[in-house]
Amino acid sequence: MAKGYWVSVYPAISDPETLTAYNQLAGPAVRAGGGRVLARGGGRVVAHEAGITERVVLIEFDSFEQAVAAYESEAYKKALAALPDGFRRDFRIVEGID
Repeated sequence: MAKGYWVSVYPAISDPETLTAYNQLAGPAVRAGGGRVLARGGGRVVAHEAGITERVVLIEFDSFEQAVAAYESEAYKKALAALPDGFRRDFRIVEGID
């Protein structure tokens, strides 16, 4: 079975402190859904073409279905509600290659 991945890129974060409430809820929701954080942060990123060097987050799940279910969970919906107004991110759930 192919794994599932959450891929998030944050085009710009003007005030990282505004993400505190989201992070406090999202971490436990992801772990409860079976997710494992593989990469997080804006430290060492080499962007090519139209790439973005801001914060990138990569989370792995045992299956694509598990990744979708974690996103749709009540716990993660609460985390999403805590994102600040006007906050932007490029978020995708993708299926890995089996």
